[in-house]
Amino acid sequence: MATLILVRHGRSTANTSGLLAGRTPGVALDERGAAQAAALPARLAGIPLAAAVSSPLQRCRETLQPLLDARPDLPLHVEERVNECDYGDWSGRKLGELNDEPLMEVVQAHASAAAFPGGESMRAMQTRAVEAVRDWNARIDSEHGEDAVYALCSHGDVIKSLVADALGLHLDLFQRIHVDPCSLTVIRYTRLRPFLVRLGDTGDLAALIPRETPGNGGTAEVGGGAGAP
Repeated sequence: MATLILVRHGRSTANTSGLLAGRTPGVALDERGAAQAAALPARLAGIPLAAAVSSPLQRCRETLQPLLDARPDLPLHVEERVNECDYGDWSGRKLGELNDEPLMEVVQAHASAAAFPGGESMRAMQTRAVEAVRDWNARIDSEHGEDAVYALCSHGDVIKSLVADALGLHLDLFQRIHVDPCSLTVIRYTRLRPFLVRLGDTGDLAALIPRETPGNGGTAEVGGGAGAP
C-alpha cells in the first residue's frame, strides 16, 4: 500500500506568539516558517510524489506552496478531515493561561476524554484523520500503485494522533509523541499493519527514494534497511 509523508506546517505566527491557533483565520507562516517551507522541495528531491494533500488552513497551504511551485504537475487536494483540531472557545488564547485550566491536565494525561468547550473532542479529531488517511491510501493505491508515495500537510495534534494509530497506541499516550514545525513523519501502510519509517524528521530523506530491489523483478522499494517490511 501507499507510503505517506506527513508534513507538519512550518512555524507560524501563532507558534511564535505562544497562541493556540486552532482554526483561527489568518494565521500565516512566520519568517522562519517560510524558510522551512522553502527548503521542502530540496528535502523531497527525487521522491516521486503521486499527490499532495493539505489541511484547508492557510499555514498548511503556505507550507506546501514552494513544493507545488517546484513541481507544477503535482496535484493538490484540500482535505477537510485533516484540519486542525477544533479547539472551540480555546482558539486564539495564550497557551500560558490555558495551562491553568483543569481541562489541560485531561488533554495531557487522558486525551481520549478531552472535549473542548464549543469545539470537538480529541477522539473525534483522531477518528476523522485516520478515516481520511485510509481513504487516501486506497485512492493512491488504486490510481498510482502500491509503491506510490504521497505527502499530506497537517497539524501537530493531528499528526501525533495518526502516529499513535499507526503504532497501535491508545490516544491517551499520544502526548508522548513530538513533531517539530515542518518536520516530516513517514508511515508505510501494508495490508496487515502500518510501519513508522520516520518520526519528526528534519534532516535528509534520501533513503526514501524508491530503488530497484535485486532479485525482486525490479519492484521499487521505499526506504529499506534492517527490519524493513
